[in-house]
Amino acid sequence: MAGGLEHFSLLGGPFFRLGARLGLVRRRSDTIPMGLALGGLCWLVLVALAFARGGAQDLFTLPAIAIHARLLLAIPLLFVAETALDEKLEEFVTLLVRSGIAGPKALPELKAEADRLSKRTDSWAPDAVSLAAALAVTFVGRRAGVPAEIETGRALHALPLAGAWYWFFCLPLFRFLLFRWICRLLLWWSLLGRLAKMELDLSAAHPDGAGGLGYLETVHTRFTPFALAISVTVAATFAEEIAMGEETLSDIYPALAATLLLNAALFLAPLCLFLFKLRACQEKGLREYAVLGARYVRAFEQKWIAGAPDGEPLLGTADLQSLADLANSVEVVRKMRLAPISIRLLATIGVAASLPLLPLLLFEYPLADLAKMLFSKLAGL
Repeated sequence: MAGGLEHFSLLGGPFFRLGARLGLVRRRSDTIPMGLALGGLCWLVLVALAFARGGAQDLFTLPAIAIHARLLLAIPLLFVAETALDEKLEEFVTLLVRSGIAGPKALPELKAEADRLSKRTDSWAPDAVSLAAALAVTFVGRRAGVPAEIETGRALHALPLAGAWYWFFCLPLFRFLLFRWICRLLLWWSLLGRLAKMELDLSAAHPDGAGGLGYLETVHTRFTPFALAISVTVAATFAEEIAMGEETLSDIYPALAATLLLNAALFLAPLCLFLFKLRACQEKGLREYAVLGARYVRAFEQKWIAGAPDGEPLLGTADLQSLADLANSVEVVRKMRLAPISIRLLATIGVAASLPLLPLLLFEYPLADLAKMLFSKLAGL
């Protein structure tokens, strides 16, 4: 993985390099083929082992939906997220330099932080910690008395070979990838925290409404596939438990709230690290524009109210337009966001977090009944 500001990336480490050697990483940061290969291979081996024991029909039932969701949806989505995010991380860091936000005071510190994170990302430590955590969760869960049918999936409880493959390889791999993502998030949060402490040249009147940090919103929309992977896993697990009669539809609503809160904590809360810096920028802007506005208004009144200049027409004068432009600039400063979070970002993350849970409503309201009810309402029957 290349370091520095020009090729800043949070991809790297032994697992990433293995994928690159196998030809599963394209264009330096496209790891989607690796996600498809891992999820697809795990699923194909699982199905083959189930067929070998003559129990494949149990694998393709609703109580096994969480197995398929983890392998065929969640794992590839994790790699889609890191591929989509990596390009925007590099663009954001480059933008800080090109726009002058990372000025002479902050630029050396930003370069040092980028080099530090590049070295840490490319080391063995994140992958080793992720692997240790995945194995600990897997084996400690069994020692803590978690029933085997829950760990391996109820549909695999009667299929020892498929169950062993899922428990000893697929589940640890899925957990390893999740913990690997958590390590990446911690590194990204570390960079945001350091940025919030740097002497950035922010502008309260910047048209993005966030002092020049508005591009962070675009960066964080690229976490959407990760949010979707989390919600898909939660929804599939609930579907499995509802099908087995262990949960009810009423349990979905707290889960939906918890999923939304988790996504807000992961992808929105870190942007609030800039709250105090952006607030200080806004207050400084209000002070400066108050002085500028007072000077301009006094000059305007002296020129046009105290006595209009001879021979200069009032209609069409640029002074009026300048006064309006100044008022617009002050309004931009007043409405400046104290965090680079917009309705668009909230909606994107919120939809990704909640959409996979909506099909669970079909357990209580079957699709045919819903269609019949809607038709009767529309037809006035």
